[in-house]
Amino acid sequence: MAIAGIGVDVVDLARFERALSRTPALLTRLFAESERDRPTRSLAGRFAAKEAFIKALGESTGIRWHDMRIVQDGRGAPTISVSGAAAELVRAKKIVAIHLSMTHDAGVAVASVVCETA
Repeated sequence: MAIAGIGVDVVDLARFERALSRTPALLTRLFAESERDRPTRSLAGRFAAKEAFIKALGESTGIRWHDMRIVQDGRGAPTISVSGAAAELVRAKKIVAIHLSMTHDAGVAVASVVCETA
């Protein structure tokens, strides 16, 4: 396997919470229905994960926020499920594995993504 891209993103929790309070429509714009029923710190982590994934891809052509969902794998670890334009880019770039790590502490949420090719 070879690394195709690496992405990292940091979200300030207080700023993210203010943005959601000011613009409630952000919740439905940024997150699939299955992601929405979470605490703000968890939503911020998911937003950071989506941003980190786009950075790891190296582009975002045609990708919508709902094309990327943060889900749990069979072991309970977070992973990214892609559809639509995100899935098309993953296929076009021959990405075979997407690794995700997320955390939130001390007022920030951080996510890192590594994409691999065969």
